[in-house]
Amino acid sequence: MPGTEFFGKEEIKGVNEVLDTGCLFRFNHDELRQGIWKAREMEVKVKEFTGASFAHAVSSGSTAVSAALNAAGIGHGDEVIVPPFTYIATIEAVLFAGGLPVFAEIDETLCLSADGIKKAITPKTKAVMLVHMCGAAASMESIMSVVNDKNLTLIEDAGQALGAFYKGKSVGLFGKTGAFSFDFFKITTAGEGGVFITNEEERYRWADSFTDHGHDHIGENRGMENHPVLGFNYRISELHAAIGLEQMKRLPEVIRLNKINKQIIKNILSDIEDISFRKMDDPDGDSGTFLNFFLINTETAQSVMDQFASDGISGCNYWFTNMYHFINQWDHLKNLKSAAPLAIHHLGAPQDYNNLDLPMSQNIIGRLISLGIRASWSEEEATNFGNKMKESIKKVTG
Repeated sequence: MPGTEFFGKEEIKGVNEVLDTGCLFRFNHDELRQGIWKAREMEVKVKEFTGASFAHAVSSGSTAVSAALNAAGIGHGDEVIVPPFTYIATIEAVLFAGGLPVFAEIDETLCLSADGIKKAITPKTKAVMLVHMCGAAASMESIMSVVNDKNLTLIEDAGQALGAFYKGKSVGLFGKTGAFSFDFFKITTAGEGGVFITNEEERYRWADSFTDHGHDHIGENRGMENHPVLGFNYRISELHAAIGLEQMKRLPEVIRLNKINKQIIKNILSDIEDISFRKMDDPDGDSGTFLNFFLINTETAQSVMDQFASDGISGCNYWFTNMYHFINQWDHLKNLKSAAPLAIHHLGAPQDYNNLDLPMSQNIIGRLISLGIRASWSEEEATNFGNKMKESIKKVTG
């Protein structure tokens, strides 16, 4: 979790600058600010880093995804192709927008595949919610071919992939809209926060209003602003933005260190005959946050995780049994449990979520182990950790 590895005097200074003004609200109140606009500065840094024409900071990665859906025009009754491997907020955002999730296969990129998308398309398909999992991009060329050929709207949930690029282009900028997360567990953190990005001004304007009760943010009197659309409160505070801004300044160095330590461990594990690594079309575009590797089958992967626990090796995720990142444990979704009716309860689910046929996804996630890379490791620490992992794996694979 590199974001949480590098808190320092810069974040403290930024927060104190906000507290000294007494203005924790991100809009208006110019007379109080003393020139302090942390959310605006954070947005500028995201634009500079990603190359996005527009960026808008919000309260979480989840609300950034909601804004991305809304600004892309996706809502009531729209079928949206989604992956079974993602943080469940992706699916929740579709449901709460009134959309109907349609699950499709992933491949060894850990993201939706072009073939999986193609097979999931129906006459009612409106959009694809592409999630760039574990710090790296999906196979964008083949996916964009399908999206363009079928005239679908692409939305990118890049919550786990700030810092990832595909052949020089940032994730989040291939579709109409994109979203990043700045929560406690991401490469950059604001504690809680997210950023919406797009290259289209109109979609930026929709998101800007949608995330603040429909305000158009024109003029100096908030109480007299117009409301061109309906919206809700997804605002980020200046306190959270102050942290996010300083974290954005650290991002290039964090990525550099991630990649060094990831390569050290990957080189060590490469000697093991029975493992392979995540497919990446553009390895240079990886943010380096995870080292993802596959065992030969689910049983072996589970045994390796058990051995890691026995040997005191922490920091590895086994998503196959994770409660929030893989569909197998999403019983509340499969049974559409909600305190109040959603659109899907009235319109009906487009699939039987209790009996999905996703054999490739089951096989891939069953064999997958993901190590979270620490940018703060020294070369010696990364090497020692990799050697311990290798010893532990060899106890299982022989």
